[in-house]
Amino acid sequence: MTEASEHPRGPEPSREGRGAPSRRPDGGGFDPAVEEMFRANRANWDARVPVHVASRFYGVGEAADPASLADRWFAPYEWEDLGDPAGLDVLHLQCHLGTETLAFAARGARTTGLDLSGASVAAARDLAARSGLDAEYVRGNVYDAAEVLGGRRFDLVYTGKGALCYLPDLHRWARTVAGLLRPGGRLYVVEFHPLLVALGPTPDEDEGSGLLLRHDYLGGRGAVHHEAAHTYTDGPPIEGAADSYEWPHGLGEVVDALAGAGLVITRLRESDELPWPRWPRMVRTESGWWRLPDSEPRIPLLFALLAARP
Repeated sequence: MTEASEHPRGPEPSREGRGAPSRRPDGGGFDPAVEEMFRANRANWDARVPVHVASRFYGVGEAADPASLADRWFAPYEWEDLGDPAGLDVLHLQCHLGTETLAFAARGARTTGLDLSGASVAAARDLAARSGLDAEYVRGNVYDAAEVLGGRRFDLVYTGKGALCYLPDLHRWARTVAGLLRPGGRLYVVEFHPLLVALGPTPDEDEGSGLLLRHDYLGGRGAVHHEAAHTYTDGPPIEGAADSYEWPHGLGEVVDALAGAGLVITRLRESDELPWPRWPRMVRTESGWWRLPDSEPRIPLLFALLAARP
């Protein structure tokens, strides 16, 4: 789970999946400049992991049962949309520390998490071992998932909350996801709304307290470069590898990519709640999440999209 506009995901030896051939660890088939951005993002997420594991934001460092923390990142409507995952083969793309992956394992699913960061995969395996839950974690680029996972197919692919911004080509991503699903399988994307990403976190001193559009809502102008010593969590600065790259994507681009890959969209939600208080004036809801107060306009902060492979 990552924060919008300063988001995830990157050293233990690479584990490429059951019987899958080895390949370049950071993905191929892109322009060399983009592949270099993948490498920078991988190094950045490797550097973030120790900070995130020790952070209060994630709370996994001292948790006796890491699985007990998993549901904090799920809105109630997610389980309404998904139903009971028991017995399903579930793939969680860009899983970072694997907290959400464990929520599926705790509900009886056969779960696999995939992430670009080797340090994330190592931390996720440690959390799974501490929880006593059976979850497999594999390191690899999303675009190489079919090869890295040895051609396996899944009943459900889950992704989001700070993931799509690290993908330069959503149409290629959608085709990859479609190939990972069995016939009748489903994709569930729960992601920060592009409007949230476009809103600046704080106005300038002379601009009052209103939220302002400061970043692109729509994609198409290439990667956005970030250089930040601190991540979105509490804790010390990361050690080195402060550069990362993100690609904006509008909601229409997401829908168009999935439709173009032959997936059938069966549900699209827009929600005004977040799992953490992005702005200080946000108020806690009955679900334990956060939204802007009633004095502010209601705007979408998260979206959830369910799609199926025919």
